[in-house]
Amino acid sequence: MKEELIERFLDFAVEIYKIEDAICKSYSGKHVYGQLFRSGTSSGANYDEATAAESKKDFVHKMLISLKELRESYFWLRFIKKAKMLSEKDAVLSSLLKENKELLNIIGKAVSTAKINMAKNTK
Repeated sequence: MKEELIERFLDFAVEIYKIEDAICKSYSGKHVYGQLFRSGTSSGANYDEATAAESKKDFVHKMLISLKELRESYFWLRFIKKAKMLSEKDAVLSSLLKENKELLNIIGKAVSTAKINMAKNTK
């Protein structure tokens, strides 16, 4: 499961990378893309770091960072859709939004489960 999820994060980051030319045609497009690129690529890197955490607390902390970055990516993808910055590639944008939401759900559930397990182990 870990390797499969890392591959999904990598694929997500690569798809974000591929839309650069379509978005970076203006100052605002470059800004928005920069924000999306940073958050969309760091979410996977933080997940990968979490899988090698030194403790359960460290794991939760790194997973929360991944979740935060995914939330930011989701915001920017919705912004791009609402601003019609990628209208010629709507299918790509829809796919990115869907994958982002699924990754949010997976990481959110993992964080929730890890917190519950940590609380059980401290009693």
